[in-house]
Amino acid sequence: MIIFDNDYSNGAHPKILERLNDTNGMLSLPYGDDEFCEQAKRKIMEACDDYDANIFFLTGGTQTNATVIDSLLYQYEGVIAVDTGHINVHEAGAIEFTEHKIITIPNKGGKMEAAALNKYLNDFMHDGNKAHGVYPGLVYITFPTEFGTLYSADELDEIYGICRRFDIPLYVDGARLGYGLAADGNDITLPYLAHHCDVFYIGGTKIGALCGEAVVFTHNNANRHFFSIQKQHGAVMAKGRLLGIQFDTLFTDGLYMRLSRHAIDMAMRMKRIFADKGYKFYIDSPTNQQFVIIDNDEVERLSRDIIFTHWGQADENSMICRFVTSWSTTDEELDALERVLGQ
Repeated sequence: MIIFDNDYSNGAHPKILERLNDTNGMLSLPYGDDEFCEQAKRKIMEACDDYDANIFFLTGGTQTNATVIDSLLYQYEGVIAVDTGHINVHEAGAIEFTEHKIITIPNKGGKMEAAALNKYLNDFMHDGNKAHGVYPGLVYITFPTEFGTLYSADELDEIYGICRRFDIPLYVDGARLGYGLAADGNDITLPYLAHHCDVFYIGGTKIGALCGEAVVFTHNNANRHFFSIQKQHGAVMAKGRLLGIQFDTLFTDGLYMRLSRHAIDMAMRMKRIFADKGYKFYIDSPTNQQFVIIDNDEVERLSRDIIFTHWGQADENSMICRFVTSWSTTDEELDALERVLGQ
């Protein structure tokens, strides 16, 4: 079988395994107070051009979202996200489990529109009965979006400007951040992102690490009890070095971005393969997620040899199917895909 249903089926990049093995015999302090975590934090600060950042390492995306969002909200507050946002559709109610409501507004191509956000906040603030509602205390977006689309620098700036005007923090989910930063046409850099949101995370699980996400609270703005909140969420590793070593390796000699760009190159080749075979796309994605419209009978045929995601119905006769490349995708795998499509 050829696996194209996600970007975390492989283990870890060999350099990470090598570093973990080479440091295995060393003793270190627990809970992220080790030298490897400190080295990784310094490298991330440098990459973000934010030397006042507060950085924490967690193990997975859902855990990270639930912990960060819970740390930023009071009990009576909710988080604004688009209806297709990851926390709304793919995290099994993890945010609601922390007793915070997700306040949804419509998406456009998977993205949050500044005008829609501004209208919601204006309407809420001018509602005479707002004390009876769930107060919007945070804005959440993903980069890239669930549909592999990207915000432009201007779009991010406009959203962040609205957040500042209403004194609400902006949180950017970066589970696939590297794949967005490396995409053709992207004009957002890590320093730009760090200066245009209040917290984001750098995904490692999907980009070369065994596991791990690096949360970056920009400009020293983390909750001063964030470690305790992490602990409450079961999100503190006693052997924190396991995460620090991985991010220290990913942010050495540009490895993180090289792995990210490889996935984009593979995705663009995949896109050409589908296009050359006459397939249509549900949306134009410049990132490692490609959404292809496939007839139902063809879906059944392809599923015998390829693992991919059945995203939803395009119409009664066809389905939206997601094919995902990763840092470890090979030309041989794409050759095999091409052969199966041509059968």
